[in-house]
Amino acid sequence: MFAKIYDTEIKTDYSNKDGFDCYPTDILTEYTQSYEEGLDIEKHKALFDDVSKMENGEIKSHMCDALFETIINADIRPDYKYNEPNDLEKIKELRKPYSFSAEKSDKETFKKKLLGAWTGRACGCLLGKPVEGIRSDEFIPFLKETGNYPMHRYILSTDVTDEVSSHYKFSFRNKPYGDVVDGMPVDDDTNYVVLAQKIIEDSGRSFTSSDVAKAWLKYQSVFSYFTAERVAYVNLIKCIEPPSSAMYKNPYREWIGAQIRGDYFGYINPGNPEKAAEMAFNDACISHVKNGIYGEMFVSAMISCAAVTDSIEDVIYGGLSEIPSTSRLYEKVVKIFDDYKNGVSLSEVFNYIHSEYDEHTSHGWCHVISNAMIVVAALLYGEGDFGKSICIAVEMAFDTDCNGATVGSILGMRGGIDCIDDYWKKPVNGKIHTSIFGVDTVDIEKAVDKTLEHIESGD
Repeated sequence: MFAKIYDTEIKTDYSNKDGFDCYPTDILTEYTQSYEEGLDIEKHKALFDDVSKMENGEIKSHMCDALFETIINADIRPDYKYNEPNDLEKIKELRKPYSFSAEKSDKETFKKKLLGAWTGRACGCLLGKPVEGIRSDEFIPFLKETGNYPMHRYILSTDVTDEVSSHYKFSFRNKPYGDVVDGMPVDDDTNYVVLAQKIIEDSGRSFTSSDVAKAWLKYQSVFSYFTAERVAYVNLIKCIEPPSSAMYKNPYREWIGAQIRGDYFGYINPGNPEKAAEMAFNDACISHVKNGIYGEMFVSAMISCAAVTDSIEDVIYGGLSEIPSTSRLYEKVVKIFDDYKNGVSLSEVFNYIHSEYDEHTSHGWCHVISNAMIVVAALLYGEGDFGKSICIAVEMAFDTDCNGATVGSILGMRGGIDCIDDYWKKPVNGKIHTSIFGVDTVDIEKAVDKTLEHIESGD
């Protein structure tokens, strides 16, 4: 293509882009995602395969545009057994009610719960952050070699000698190990909690998806976002508004990204999981669809329940009561719970999750359902013990920092700051470093005070 006025050729270069910046790069992920959603596209599989093998460039891009048109116009397969809407009211119609006895705390006790939730998220995230991206076939041997199996402590810089590192393909170099950090390092899992607080501060508890979109563009650079969020961010810049921003050329629309963003909406709605889930929906639909949305609603609701009950069963089913009982996420979480109740061992659950989702594919590794299953398994088999639970969440591999953070947040809320041993708290040192413009480092106690203000402001 040529622009006559400037007498120059307009060129595109895909060579220096992250894969999630270039839709054609992950066209096979698009196929897998679309098929799992129930779209009747299997007859086009050979075409997806052939296009995926093409060299990145204009021709492949045009072919992928045509495949996208095919996808958005595809029907649901008649034998597809799930009903997974994107509309909030339709989601509510498919919920299965669950009630439990709630016990609200006095203000001082609840403040400790919030301090536990904020701190617990940071501790769990820090535990998993140095090994984010490792696969279990290297992670388990590494843990055994370094005397940390079953996992029971932070990974330390002293674990990673030259000799140990030489045994693995995964790079252990320059990671934020528990013995070298001063506070929780910058990470998207903790950025999003702080960002959610900014959204409430700017737009109030009745914020809309458009308010969230504006905050994304205002407070972080594009490089702070990954996978589904990066695609949505670029779509927003192109004036593609929510919920279309989640759907347009976004192969990652059911990945874990939204599930890691919902904690704050649980924090500010203690004992009101429905409201927590509604806020989570408004946040999630910017970048995700179906189970991607449900993951954030589920976690937000669980945290809301954890504020008013010690029962792990009530926390899990209280969270499930806010998402469609006709969804894949609901089905898989119930499967993990039933296995636990029936005496299935943790190692068997580990093997089951790994058989259902292939951690060696980016789609399996980062999908919301595989990681939600791990979160639930860690909550159940950890039996309420903070350290044991976050270690299970990380040891099971997949998205290690995300799952450690979510489990830490839920149990920190459930048990308060006193349930977290000093060993886990020490490296976090009461602070969270962020990449959010104008924020830099957050003092956790001050963040808790602001959280209390956002609860008391009410609707």
